[in-house]
Amino acid sequence: MTDTTTKSRLAARAAHDKKGEDILVLDVGDIIGIVDSFVITSATNTRQVRTIVEEIEKQLRERAEVKPRSVEGLDDASWVLLDYGDFVVHVFLAATREFYGLERLWADAARVAWQDAHAS
Repeated sequence: MTDTTTKSRLAARAAHDKKGEDILVLDVGDIIGIVDSFVITSATNTRQVRTIVEEIEKQLRERAEVKPRSVEGLDDASWVLLDYGDFVVHVFLAATREFYGLERLWADAARVAWQDAHAS
């Protein structure tokens, strides 16, 4: 498992801790080449989107000592993108996620198991 996979799984686990829904980790490295993986999750309201984003940032900062290079979309919180360089986290409102369908767009990407991702 790569360091990127470990960090992606940690982000997924952090989203789960704050009730993120339909969490996926996709290995997109061989498909797009500019990042190794996407973490995708959704929430039922903008407050929950922000809470999930905050928890992901907190856990990655504390456990993996990384901060996002950039954060986009916090103003309306319908789709927040956290760019960590080698992986990207997408936190959606459920309706926005359905509209854009990233998992359909990247259907050829392998799914990475994250449920047992308890970071040390």
